[in-house]
Amino acid sequence: MRLLFLIFLGILLLPDVVQAVNLPTLSLGIKDAATPQEVSTALQVLFVLTILSIAPAILLMTTAFTRIVIVLGFVRQAMGTQNMPPNQIIVGLSLFLTFFVMSPVFNQINTSALQPYLEEQITQKEALDNAMGTMREFMFSQVQENELQLLIDITKKEQPADRKDISTTILIPAFMLSELKLAFQMGFMIYVPFLVIDMIVASVLMSMGMMMLPPIVISLPFKLLLFVLVDGWHLVVGSLMKSFG
Repeated sequence: MRLLFLIFLGILLLPDVVQAVNLPTLSLGIKDAATPQEVSTALQVLFVLTILSIAPAILLMTTAFTRIVIVLGFVRQAMGTQNMPPNQIIVGLSLFLTFFVMSPVFNQINTSALQPYLEEQITQKEALDNAMGTMREFMFSQVQENELQLLIDITKKEQPADRKDISTTILIPAFMLSELKLAFQMGFMIYVPFLVIDMIVASVLMSMGMMMLPPIVISLPFKLLLFVLVDGWHLVVGSLMKSFG
């Protein structure tokens, strides 16, 4: 469990972990188990590797990444540029913007959980509770009450008196639903001006009798021109960052 905890927090603050911990060498091999303890150790290693395979997804889904990557994807689809910018650029930009938004949260986790644990000032359980408490505060600041109420009603549990009574298993899916809802609302607002351009171009082509010419061929340069003139990336990224305030 100590190794799993270090890896979990190390994903959030890899540079600090590398500086604070002397990483050991690791050699893997397969041999016959001679004692029941060796079998138990092998099962523990398998369990840790299973957790590590889903840890990145869990971390991404509990941060600002979901909203950012969906909105940037809507921008590309609304402009009709197909694979421009490429998926690698969209995901990479989303990751760096996520680190920018989450930096206060990560710094607080480093201060209240990781560093005290590495200095053996608090126990593993206290460090995990401090880290989870910080992440819960961020998710509560972004989650919508109706999404929380929906999941509480589905579980058929008693109405919680305050935030402390809401379990993390309810908070995380409610947070993800809220992020999806807000991302699609922002995507709709992004689509509107580009849709107007498509409609105008299609109407002009039809009035000129050029029905065989695809409207997207004519409207794409105008949409790119509009996006450049209004400094579209500045507006989109600025709106995204302000939405987390």
